[in-house]
Amino acid sequence: MSFFKKKWKYYYLCLSIICLYNFYFIFLMGEKDIKYLLYLDFLLALALLLFWGIDFYRDKRVQIYKEQLMRGESIICHLLPDFNNKDLAEHDMQILEGELQEKFQENCELQDYVAKWCHEFKIPLAACFLIEENIADRKVQKGMREQLEKMNQQINSMMLGCRLQSPLFDLQIKKVSLLECVRTSIKNNQFFLIQKGFEITFDSEDVSVYTDPAWLVYVLDQLINNALKYAGNKPAIHIWAQQEEQETRLFVEDSGEGIKSSDIRRIFEKGFTGSNRHNGKYKSTGMGLYMVSKIIDRLGHGIQVESEYGDYTRFCIIFQNNNYFSTLQKL
Repeated sequence: MSFFKKKWKYYYLCLSIICLYNFYFIFLMGEKDIKYLLYLDFLLALALLLFWGIDFYRDKRVQIYKEQLMRGESIICHLLPDFNNKDLAEHDMQILEGELQEKFQENCELQDYVAKWCHEFKIPLAACFLIEENIADRKVQKGMREQLEKMNQQINSMMLGCRLQSPLFDLQIKKVSLLECVRTSIKNNQFFLIQKGFEITFDSEDVSVYTDPAWLVYVLDQLINNALKYAGNKPAIHIWAQQEEQETRLFVEDSGEGIKSSDIRRIFEKGFTGSNRHNGKYKSTGMGLYMVSKIIDRLGHGIQVESEYGDYTRFCIIFQNNNYFSTLQKL
């Protein structure tokens, strides 16, 4: 139907000319033989149908080509030679690209400001930790330490979030000990782990993988934070590794409240906090596991989760045995 909408003026003009010629032949010519007119009309109609068929075939091919191009993610207006108002489209594209670049620059400047603010904030925060150590009242000291630790975690999370969203996302892939990364993450969260009486086990020999240790520790921090938030009556975290021929798997399992089967497919979505809202006990933002999925994707790893609601949650980080990095280190 769109073909006829585009071409109707052209074919309407052709039919009008033929009709006018027939009118002239029939009513204005003195001597006439109608069979010559019919023969001429037949030839003109045949030619018109032939041109219409060729035009329709070409238009169909262009439509198929356009559909193929529109499945991609690149700019396509300059690829169509018969594109109407191509110069206007390219002009608008340049305007939009300029506006996007301006917004991108503003976003980068905001990220830099937030990162600098976080660094400046850590100076008085460190001073507060020193002051807290000299508080004589143990109950007040414990309460203040808990709030300071929460502030420290939030600041570190904000700083890493800025780095993750930055166009200069830095990766330092190298051979890393999983045991050392696990120990670092446990140390980062030791105050709350001790406070809630968590039992922590690491049942595995030391295994090495190729990853960025800083980002992997951040991922482990988020998984341990989830275990801390949703701990059960007997809080425990069990961590172990399995080394296979093509990949290495790191498991982090907690004995918390678990995840409902209806929610488990959505836990990595941005802002998703679960259907039960954790019974109102926690103020969850739904950003922790979303950031984990983004980081895991950037690192080239994989992550899986399985859970039994009311019993346990088990995360599995999958590391490919990357021979590329191994070869680079030998060179």
